[in-house]
Amino acid sequence: MIAVALVIAFNATMFSNGTPPLSERSSRRLQMAKERIAAVEAMEDTGYNVEGGFGSRNLSEEEGGVMEYTRRRHRYLGDYTHKDKSDDFSLFGKLSTSFIYFAFWVFLMFPNWFWPIGRPGIALGGGLSMVVWRFILRTIGHGPYFNAERVIIMEPLFLLFGLMLTTIYIEKMETGGLFDKLRESLDDPVNWKRSAKIMAMSTVGSAAVMNDSVVLIFSGVVVDLCVRHKVANSLPYLLSLATTANIGSALTMTGNPQNILIVSLAYDDIGWLEFALNMILPTVAASLLNAFMMFVYYGAELFPGSSGFFENMGIMFAGNRTPEMLAQEHAFYARQAASKQGEENEVHGWSIWSKIQAGIVCLFLVFFALGYDVCVVSICAGAVLMVIASYKRQHWDPKPINVQYDEDGNPLPPKKTYDMEGNEIEPEDEELVTESETTLTEVDYGLLMLFIGQFLLIGSFDDTGVPQAFFNLTMGGCANQMAEGACVYWFVMIVTVLSNLASNVPVCQMLAATFPFATPYEWLQVSFSATIAGNLTMLGSAANMIVAFQAAKVGDRTFTSERHAPFGIPSTIGCLYLGTFLLATWHFSPECSVKLGHCGDAQ
Repeated sequence: MIAVALVIAFNATMFSNGTPPLSERSSRRLQMAKERIAAVEAMEDTGYNVEGGFGSRNLSEEEGGVMEYTRRRHRYLGDYTHKDKSDDFSLFGKLSTSFIYFAFWVFLMFPNWFWPIGRPGIALGGGLSMVVWRFILRTIGHGPYFNAERVIIMEPLFLLFGLMLTTIYIEKMETGGLFDKLRESLDDPVNWKRSAKIMAMSTVGSAAVMNDSVVLIFSGVVVDLCVRHKVANSLPYLLSLATTANIGSALTMTGNPQNILIVSLAYDDIGWLEFALNMILPTVAASLLNAFMMFVYYGAELFPGSSGFFENMGIMFAGNRTPEMLAQEHAFYARQAASKQGEENEVHGWSIWSKIQAGIVCLFLVFFALGYDVCVVSICAGAVLMVIASYKRQHWDPKPINVQYDEDGNPLPPKKTYDMEGNEIEPEDEELVTESETTLTEVDYGLLMLFIGQFLLIGSFDDTGVPQAFFNLTMGGCANQMAEGACVYWFVMIVTVLSNLASNVPVCQMLAATFPFATPYEWLQVSFSATIAGNLTMLGSAANMIVAFQAAKVGDRTFTSERHAPFGIPSTIGCLYLGTFLLATWHFSPECSVKLGHCGDAQ
């Protein structure tokens, strides 16, 4: 509450004299956007088939140039561009639809307070309830048709499935392989170092692939480390994983689903390197601030035996130890020495399969950086690993030996069977074990159900126009200059609130329709604020729910909404405003739209 009050006071101080007047640049851009939309709508159909895409961005003047590209794009992106249907709702339709959304929002926030069916079941039940209710509203004349399949955004689902497939095969292909080496690197006898390693791995991993996949496979690892070290409170370590996964994912356009959607819907081109270079300073600063707050807030758990903040700093930077920490280190190394007995003959280096895994991961990241379709790359990587793992199991791994023994431990000869005529029946060959029976069952299909249910709930809620009305009402005079001057701080707070009410992916989808000609710099601010906003509440990010869901599957239910909020809210507010200031001060992306002709050097 103190953090929220400080934010309100800070914004009230900045806008004590009212919102700043519309600048000349913003007025010019607003006028040019209206002219462009009117010109595009007045264009005749060229007969171009947009089913396979809307063509190149670099159309010649004879082909219609930027205007023709814009018209094709608006037609083609019907699945992602929000269409205003709010006028087709009656007041009863808007209120009832909003009530259903917020009811299931509460159910998702506190799943154990109601029916014990889990978040995937609650989300899917809410989505189906919304489909049925929208049909009833349309039948009785209180609402428009609900095109449910259009609000389910497929790219995040494809990407999440591909990343789950890839990471599961990296994890399951080989005992002692690449995944086990990464897992062992996180272990440390010192609590704060173990937390720091988790945060570093989560930050880098989320930037390299996607935050959801990182927390999906490492949530169980973190719980296992807590059990191994007999930690009384696993919450600091789970928060270390979840919060830094969200922060680290802000660095690249492939770090999370909303960044992928933003780059797809942005009017101007935003390259992978351009995105990363703009985001590196605010992301690093937010990561350091989050780590500092973690060590301060959970100092008692991470620095056992310490007397307070200054001793904690001495432990971190001067190498001091408390008696409790020394006891933990001695116990850790004693366990290590005991586990190594009898393992002298084992090979601890990199096997051929670990090298293949590392090579595929490197190629995976290279194709990401080169701008190839991230969904195709991730699914192809998973498919390649699946073929390799299948070959390894069938032709490389030792076959299981099914031998029975007598009471004295002597092996029994295999039993023989005979037909009616006394002829011996030859045993049949063992059936091959398929991937459908093994690793593919490890894919978390419940998580995909959770996303689908949320898309249905949020898509219907967006149709009412309530989130858009909230945005325009709260932004006031800053609505048309949302990333200029002091307005940018108010803007990121509104995006943060909306991201936790309607989830960050649909908020980005809604803003793409509300501001179709937003500049690359404005989209970077949207990306950073919507991503960092995921740490504000439990439902602010899918990564948070994945951590809670995966930890609960292995018996750890400490990561709840009530326990997340005391750290999540102040950390999010601090990281959000620090990163926003740095991004507003130092950025390389233009604050104008080149394709709209708003920049001075536009052709």
